[in-house]
Amino acid sequence: MNLLFVHQNFPGQYKHLAPAMARLPGHRVVAMHINATPAMPGVETRRYQTQRGSTPGVHRWVSDLETKVIRGEAAYQCARQLRDEGFSPDVIVAHPGWGESLFLQDVWPRARLGIYCEFFYQPQGADVGFDPEFPSSGEEDACRLRMKNANYQLHFPMAQAGLSPTHWQRSVFPEPFRHQIQVVHDGIDTARVCPRPQVSLQLKTASGTLELTRDDELITFVNRNLEPYRGYHVFMRALPEIMKARPNARVLIVGGDGVSYGAPPSGPRNDQGAAPKGWKQIFLDEVKDRVDLQRIHFLGNVPYPQFVSLLQISTVHAYLTYPFVLSWSLLEAMSAGCAIVASDTAPVREAITHGEAGLLVDFLDASALAEQVIALCQDPTRRAQLGAAARAFAVAHYDLQGKCLPEQMQWVASLRD
Repeated sequence: MNLLFVHQNFPGQYKHLAPAMARLPGHRVVAMHINATPAMPGVETRRYQTQRGSTPGVHRWVSDLETKVIRGEAAYQCARQLRDEGFSPDVIVAHPGWGESLFLQDVWPRARLGIYCEFFYQPQGADVGFDPEFPSSGEEDACRLRMKNANYQLHFPMAQAGLSPTHWQRSVFPEPFRHQIQVVHDGIDTARVCPRPQVSLQLKTASGTLELTRDDELITFVNRNLEPYRGYHVFMRALPEIMKARPNARVLIVGGDGVSYGAPPSGPRNDQGAAPKGWKQIFLDEVKDRVDLQRIHFLGNVPYPQFVSLLQISTVHAYLTYPFVLSWSLLEAMSAGCAIVASDTAPVREAITHGEAGLLVDFLDASALAEQVIALCQDPTRRAQLGAAARAFAVAHYDLQGKCLPEQMQWVASLRD
């Protein structure tokens, strides 16, 4: 089989699937991407480049779609070159979220297309308007999201099948294409991300290097970027109560100061021309006079081995999210055996039943979050029970080698049938 993977940030969700397919006898695997990517055994990579940027002043509802068309054109030109060199894929597996796969079947009309179905935006009932602190703009949002979803709508008639990582994410896609979507998670390497009682973590502070172990009381919180979509504001508002009740606890926060989802903070530049504060500083400023800043450690974005150690060393792990794409980090925390307090939102409830594999609280209730974190810090027996159940659930439902990767490979093979 000739197989083409398309992902702006390849390998992305195909980190394990692409090389696994390449190892099969008689398979040629090519991957198209726009950003630099490390070499992957058995996978040929092709980089495409856009020839222009977005049009200044383009209508705000069209700007997202225009960007996707620009990327789609770049991928189309790269595909034509591949075709002229003699490559013809039997199957194309694409993450369509950036538009690269829009025109590939115009190059290879006989290729079978499978798309990654990550999220289909809803004007109500999901992330938009969920948090009253950041309200929806109403009808304008509905119009904007209709155009944002146009990219997926253009893919539905071309694609033979879809793949979604969770049942809830599948549920937001419209019929009739929803019935063509199979649910298979990207997979967690549960053999690597596992409990490790003897783990230690070195933490650099202004006063020197700390050697942390599981004997320390550590509250952990992880985002790609520290922002409202992932509950950073709620977590920070819970810290004064938590740190008052737990005077020896340290708080380890992983995440950048950018924006992955939603909008950046708005506001005028200051007298020196500096941009408005980021979400990280805004919500730290809100609580800084009521917490011990010496016990709060912002780690930024950390290397993956350090991230795994942080989960393994955690006393209590907090995870919050709007009704949106479920983070890998929650499932990795479960795989590591963390005692988790998480938001009672739809994507989380798919992985955690309250009182079984973790504790759930109202996303907006910082006091409830604090209360549950404090209670778990005081109860090692309960932490051990929740952590063991979380680990067992992760292995049973999200294990990479035993479950997810074989099902992904079967899905790819079915596309050719």
